[in-house]
Amino acid sequence: MATASALSSLSSLSLHTRTTSSLISSSSTKPIVSFSSFLNRRVSSLTLVKASSNETETFFFEDETPEITANVVFDPPIAPEGFVPPPYFDEGSDETEEEIATAFEELYGPAYSGESMLGKDIYVMDSKHKKSSGIGGKLKKDKIRDGFEERVVQVRRVTKVVKGGKQLKFRAIVVVGDKQGNVGVGCAKAKEVVAAVQKSAIDARRNIVQVPMTKYSTFPHRSEGDYGAAKVMLRPASPGTGVIAGGAVRIVLEMAGVENALGKQLGSNNALNNARATLAAVQQMRQFRDVAQERGIPMEELWK
Repeated sequence: MATASALSSLSSLSLHTRTTSSLISSSSTKPIVSFSSFLNRRVSSLTLVKASSNETETFFFEDETPEITANVVFDPPIAPEGFVPPPYFDEGSDETEEEIATAFEELYGPAYSGESMLGKDIYVMDSKHKKSSGIGGKLKKDKIRDGFEERVVQVRRVTKVVKGGKQLKFRAIVVVGDKQGNVGVGCAKAKEVVAAVQKSAIDARRNIVQVPMTKYSTFPHRSEGDYGAAKVMLRPASPGTGVIAGGAVRIVLEMAGVENALGKQLGSNNALNNARATLAAVQQMRQFRDVAQERGIPMEELWK
């Protein structure tokens, strides 16, 4: 069987040789080239067809022999004096499990393994995460502790019409005060209510006003102030009266530390304008000692 297959292969090879030589002689005016010289040329492949079956065998030959165009010599640089080659990564003793756990704890904390190798609290990372996280996974800002208390007067949704549509935001009015004569009003907008309140509180702290008061926690004299279309009237009151006022005027007076006073809104009911009108009325007030010092007379002569 092996002899028969070899004979069939040789017969098909002779047929292929004749066909190739006839094609070369018919398609070119050059002299006929023998099969051996044809193979010596850079023939990429030779196909042999078995006579007994339809299978096809393909033999590949190298296209060309690589030629060295230049004599390249590898010349590595000379190591400097005192150079010590670094050790390979697999040299040395293996790390123990305790050393690996200690390294992980220094990087990520003890909460990942549940066991501390450095004697730390395993819940320390969870407490830090809770402290730093806020609503919606955002960072929670620490409350400012400067002695001022905050009161939200109003939160409204406002709309800004732009070319692409409407932009919805929240506007917050916040009053801050230490109840010792210092008070401020702030207003700010943001896309979220919490952010709007925080920005308003910062704005209020930038606009602190000092309220003049007597020893009975009331005003030294009557005053009026206006802001826009809002107009506010303030009157001192006797001890035990309390703060008789409404709306934003009451909040401003309470945050300033006034305990006895009368207030009245005479104009617009806008909360922001009334709060700012209250500050304008307060800024017009003066203490008796300041007036006496400006006139250069003792305080007893002010009522003569």
